[in-house]
Amino acid sequence: MSAPLSQQQQPLPPTAASRIGGASQGGKQFFTSDLSVNEFVVTTQTGFEPVGLVMGSCFYHVGIQPSRWSVSQELTVLSQAMYRCRELAMARMEAEAEALGADGVIGVRLRSAGYAFAGDVLEFIAVGTAVKATDGRSYRTPAGRPFTSHLSGQDFWTLWHHGWIPRAMVLGTCVYHIAHMSFRQMLSQLGQNTELTLFSQAAYDARELAMTRMQYEGQQVGADGVVGVTVTESAWEWGEHALEFFALGTAVQRLRPDVEPVVPTLTMPLDG
Repeated sequence: MSAPLSQQQQPLPPTAASRIGGASQGGKQFFTSDLSVNEFVVTTQTGFEPVGLVMGSCFYHVGIQPSRWSVSQELTVLSQAMYRCRELAMARMEAEAEALGADGVIGVRLRSAGYAFAGDVLEFIAVGTAVKATDGRSYRTPAGRPFTSHLSGQDFWTLWHHGWIPRAMVLGTCVYHIAHMSFRQMLSQLGQNTELTLFSQAAYDARELAMTRMQYEGQQVGADGVVGVTVTESAWEWGEHALEFFALGTAVQRLRPDVEPVVPTLTMPLDG
């Protein structure tokens, strides 16, 4: 089985290569980061240091998707477009981390943008902070790729100090058409408290497909599990009966099973 697209090598745009190459001044690496001050400090306490702000972008044209008014079904053309656009953006962000010699990228934000000049064109942007271990060891994935994670600097600290490490930011998506009810079905439910089973089953199936695809990506990178999972729903511009169910999380692996867990302590201020 092939690795997720976001874990595959992508060419680095010349403009990105120029910016990354110019970050070294007199042999000293100059870094940028979107981590907050607290995230920056706790990240350095794990033994990792920021080496640069990295990003990836992808504009994508969404094709025409036929659907049947009365049938609940996945809109595969739309699912593939939403998946590939996100994955290409993430892969290009990872390529910048690769050029910086980073072990991984933390605090990744994946956001979308629509444009008035074209309703069938969308853009996804992935942005995060590339980090590198200060102990001289490599903490890349088993495939030799920088790890990616949407977890915060504080969450990264917690994972590390309990023996875990991120492997990849994984996702699953499913765009689904929920069938319209017939006039007879609507009439039979008029004035009653009753479950709309047609809608319930369609939404359930779509969420399951999204989560199954996210889980599959985690398994493909050799992770032990996925943390920080969110499942969101978006209608985009497809109409009220077409929804995207999007699952996102960070696949993690237990790197040091014998590590001693950190026990939180409460510090009380002394009265002067």
